[in-house]
Amino acid sequence: MTTTTRLLLARHGNTFGAGDTVKRIGVTDLPLVESGLEQGRKLGNYLRKHNLIPDVIFTSTLQRAIQTAKQAQIAMQTCLTVEMLSMFNEIDYGPDENQPEDKVVARLGPQALRAWEIEAKIPNGWKANAEKIIKNWQDFSRSALEYNAGKTILVITSGGILRFAPHLTGNFNAFIAQHPPKVSTGGLCIFENTSLTTLWNCLQWNIKPT
Repeated sequence: MTTTTRLLLARHGNTFGAGDTVKRIGVTDLPLVESGLEQGRKLGNYLRKHNLIPDVIFTSTLQRAIQTAKQAQIAMQTCLTVEMLSMFNEIDYGPDENQPEDKVVARLGPQALRAWEIEAKIPNGWKANAEKIIKNWQDFSRSALEYNAGKTILVITSGGILRFAPHLTGNFNAFIAQHPPKVSTGGLCIFENTSLTTLWNCLQWNIKPT
């Protein structure tokens, strides 16, 4: 009998509203703005309508992820316990933390940011270790198969962490050749494992629930 385990990986909602100066936010613990709360509800509605109600929920320890999960549960009409893991916190942008994008571009240059956007190559000065993030995803996925096999698992994390999740497929370069690794705020990605091996199949990437 085939056992299907699903990983639903979502990026938290908006932390900036219309007219705000958008800044690069990593470890800074900002709450969601109203549009971000709505994105959480849209995520929950999408999961409910597509029979993807999770059995378990994990988030980062940052309030923007926790609030997204809360709004999703309101829409799904669930009251699951949410487990918060620091491994899903956003990376620390170092000297670019809390800086507007024009200043980030001025410091790093457009090529470095393009490499981040399309290859997930961490720019100089950011306090993040790609190998550690990848290992965290691999360890989490193995734990999911051990303790939650056959279940649907929702993870709400940040954009910087989420773009390394395609390493679960076993061929990150092939994946990003077809899909930009960046996920929109409120976006959803669906992975599935039917073999209990360490490799996952990405069914959909960067769905934008409406």
